Amino acid sequence: MALLNFDMRRDVPASQTRIAGAMAGWSIEVMPRTAAKVESFRALLPEGTLVYIAHIAGTDIEDMVATARRLHEEGFAVMPHFPARGIADKAMLEDWIRRYRDEAGVSRALLLGGGNAEPAGDFDSSIQLIETGLFDRFGFTRLHVAGHPEGNRDIDRNGGTDNVDSALMFKQDFSARTDADMAIVTQFAFDTQAVTSWAERIADMGVTLPIHAGIAGPAKLQTLIQFALSCGVGPSVSVLQKRARDVTRLLMPYEPTEVVAGFADYMARHPHGLISQLHVFPLGGIKVAAEWMNRHAPAEAALEAN
Repeated sequence: MALLNFDMRRDVPASQTRIAGAMAGWSIEVMPRTAAKVESFRALLPEGTLVYIAHIAGTDIEDMVATARRLHEEGFAVMPHFPARGIADKAMLEDWIRRYRDEAGVSRALLLGGGNAEPAGDFDSSIQLIETGLFDRFGFTRLHVAGHPEGNRDIDRNGGTDNVDSALMFKQDFSARTDADMAIVTQFAFDTQAVTSWAERIADMGVTLPIHAGIAGPAKLQTLIQFALSCGVGPSVSVLQKRARDVTRLLMPYEPTEVVAGFADYMARHPHGLISQLHVFPLGGIKVAAEWMNRHAPAEAALEAN
C-alpha cells in the first residue's frame, strides 16, 4: 500500500467514518515537565483516556509519581514508562512499582529498554524487567512493550532485526503463559506502509499481541524532522524530507491526517488485524495534539482505552 498523499483541504480516500473508527480508544504521551504546564487535563482529554508518562533520563521518580497521581485523580488511565537501562537494580524497580501502586493507583506499565546508551545497573532490556516477577507480585495487570517497525539501533546494531524479533517472541510467549494483558506500542512513523508491513511480518512469526500504532501530533515540520532523526525513525524521515522540499508545504504545520487515514484504510480492510488503535506523541505540544484528536475522533473513543 503506497503512502496516501492528501490533506484535509482535499477529498480523502478513507471516509471520515473510517478515520473516526481508527481513532477510537486513542492514547497520548506526556512528560512531567510538560504536564505541569497543563492547567486541567479534564479540559483537554476525553474521560478515561489512557495517558502514558514518559520517563526521560534525568527525571526524578518523585516527579513521575506526582504526575501519575494527578492524572489518576483527574480520572485518567495512567501508564508510566519503566526504562530498563535507567533502573539500577531490583530494589529500585520494586520501589518504583510500589510507589506507583500505593501513591498513584497505577496498575499498568510500559516496559522498554530506554534511551540510555549504557545500563545504569543490572537491567539492559524490558525482558529482564518482566523476569523479575515484580509487576505480577504488585498486581500490575497490563504490561505494554515497545515496537520498532523501522528497526532499533540500540538492540540490533548490525541493522538487522534478529534481536528485536527474538524479544517480541519472548513477550508473546510470556503473554500466552500468564494472565498479563499485553500490547505493543510502536515508535511514531510517517509512512503507514512501513508499520503495516512490519505488523504483517511479525504476525507471520506468530506474534499476535495487539498493536497501538504511534503517530506524531501536529507540529512544525522542522521539529518533526529533528525528533525523527534523534529517535531513530527510519524510512519515515524521507517522507518528511520530501515534504520539506515542497516550498508550498514547508511553512505549513504538519498534521497527521495522511498517516491516520492510511491506518484507517488499512484497518478497514483488515478488521481482525493486529493494529487496533493509535497512540499520539504530542511533539508539537499536548494541547495542540489533544485538540486535533478531539476534532477527528468519536467523543466516546477514550472510554475504551486499553
